[in-house]
Amino acid sequence: MSEEAGGRTLLITGVGSGLGAAFARAALAAGHQVVGTVRSEAGAAAFTAATGAPALVLDLNDVAAMPGIVAQAEALAGPIDILINNAGFGHEGSLEESPLDALRRQLDVNVVGPVALMQAVLHGMRARQRGHIVNITSMAGSTGLTGVSFYCGAKFALEGISEALGKEVRPLGIMVTAFAPGQFRTDWAGRSLERSPRTIADYDPIMDPQRAFRLARSGKQPGDPDKAAALLMQLIATANPPSRVFAGPDALALASQKLKRVQAEISAWEEAGRATDF
Repeated sequence: MSEEAGGRTLLITGVGSGLGAAFARAALAAGHQVVGTVRSEAGAAAFTAATGAPALVLDLNDVAAMPGIVAQAEALAGPIDILINNAGFGHEGSLEESPLDALRRQLDVNVVGPVALMQAVLHGMRARQRGHIVNITSMAGSTGLTGVSFYCGAKFALEGISEALGKEVRPLGIMVTAFAPGQFRTDWAGRSLERSPRTIADYDPIMDPQRAFRLARSGKQPGDPDKAAALLMQLIATANPPSRVFAGPDALALASQKLKRVQAEISAWEEAGRATDF
C-alpha cells in the first residue's frame, strides 16, 4: 500500500462533536490543515479555541451557500485537497408511522447538502487533476435496518452517488470513497437522532425493542471515534483508495452477511432472471 505525504488541506463538515471532531483532531495531529464546519458561531468559536483551526458556519440545507463556503475555506487554508462530508443526522421510526417531512429532512441534510458541497469542490479539484472526496455514510447505507428506513434510504443514496461519482471523476485524478461506520460512541442515538412518535400498535413488537436497544446503547456504543479517525487517516494517505471502507466489526459483519444473502438470491432466481430477453 503506497502512501502520499501529509500536509494537505481538508474541509471537514460537522466538526463540533463525534466523528467529525475526532477526524479533525487526527488530521491536525498528522500535519494536515483543517477547515471545519459547524452549525453555529458559538460552535465555530469553540472548535477554534480547542484546535487552533478555523471553522465556518454551515447549514446543510443552504445549498446556495456551498460555493461561498468552499471559497472561504480556500482563502483561509489554500486549495481543498480532501473533502470529508461528515455532517448529518439520523431518523428512527417505522415507515408507516413517519411523516414524509421527516424523509425530506433526511434527504436534504444527508444527501442534497453533501452533493452540493461535492459540486462546489469539484471545479477546483478537476482543474488541479487531483483530490479526494470521502462521504461518511453508515452501515445502514448498504444494509436495510429495522426502524430506520428513512435514514437507510438517505445513506443508500449517498453510497450510490459516491460510487457513480467515483467512476466519473477517477479518470480526472479525483478519488471518491464511501466510509461506512458501524456503532461508534457519538451522539447519533442521542441528540443527533430524530424519532417519530409511535402510533400503531401492530408495530409494538417490532419497533419497541429496537427503540429500547438504541436508547440503552446511546453513549455505550463499542466503536472508538479516535480509532475511526485513525482509519480515515490511513485511507486518505493511500495513493489508490478504495471506493468503500467499512469501519467497525458490526459494519463489516452486516456487509458480509448482506453479500451472502444477495448472492444466494441471485443464484435462486438467476434462471428466471435470464429468461427475460427477446
